[in-house]
Amino acid sequence: MSNLLELDSISLAYDTPKGLKKVIDSLSMNLPSGYIVSLLGQSGCGKTTILRAIAGFEPVRSGEIRVNGHVISSTNIQVPPEKRYIGMTFQDYALFPHLTAEENIGFGLRKLNHSDKTKRIDEMFGLIGLDKLRKNYPHEMSGGQQQRITLARALAPEPNLLLLDEPFSNLDTDLREKIAFEVRDILKKTGHTAILVTHNQFEAFSIADRIGIIFDGKIIQWDTPYNIRNYPANSFVKNFIRPERIFCTNPFI
Repeated sequence: MSNLLELDSISLAYDTPKGLKKVIDSLSMNLPSGYIVSLLGQSGCGKTTILRAIAGFEPVRSGEIRVNGHVISSTNIQVPPEKRYIGMTFQDYALFPHLTAEENIGFGLRKLNHSDKTKRIDEMFGLIGLDKLRKNYPHEMSGGQQQRITLARALAPEPNLLLLDEPFSNLDTDLREKIAFEVRDILKKTGHTAILVTHNQFEAFSIADRIGIIFDGKIIQWDTPYNIRNYPANSFVKNFIRPERIFCTNPFI
């Protein structure tokens, strides 16, 4: 199976008044096409910074990021975010409040002619099952409905890779679990490759084919949900993973 995404010994850091603060240190990761993976860790461990680097919002200090074998980030190459063919969703949904659900989904399809754009929007509504809300504005929709519209908007341009940054954090517990399963089903139907960043163990174990446990800027275990639960790589992973937090129906557990 070919790797769609490769992170090759990347390091990420911020300039601060006290000097350079390293966030990610020589991190490597390969993501096969069609997989859903999760970067799981405590707040401040660097997982969102990794996502931002893949999206093109943060430059790498060393190493390379490659998509389909092509370098998109290195110390001398920085492909602009809009040319990476990568979709991204955020925890606050970031829907345009003055646009309807239909207009939000179609926002990234401006290069298509009217007929093809309409067809693609129709496909997205069929995928997420919210056709009756086409003319609704974001404030007229529930959190779960907004999340599905956000996902459809990210998928509409058919990106190579989808990045999900804490996408369920604004939902209550019951709805969060329901939407997590729905998102996994949608991504498996479309065959998209995706990375979920979360600190919520239930979300990671319910949606991912592979999980990367992030600690102190490094991946300390990259494995199936089953192996992480049953064969933790070290004492940190063993103490961090709580079985009572990850009960779900993911067949990989």
